[in-house]
Amino acid sequence: MKSVNKDIRSLSSDQILAKVKVDKEILAKLKFAHAISPLENPMRMKFLRKDIARLLTELNTRQ
Repeated sequence: MKSVNKDIRSLSSDQILAKVKVDKEILAKLKFAHAISPLENPMRMKFLRKDIARLLTELNTRQ
């Protein structure tokens, strides 16, 4: 967990925003796929949501 936070802190704000955008797109695709048929690993959605939250939290602390 701490290594993830260190990785996030080492990114620039622009890189964090780009990663948030990509992660949100992936999450939307996963939600759509899950609505059609069950995912093999539905926990992936949970991890993506938490990752997005970590990234946004880091952005907010920088402001």
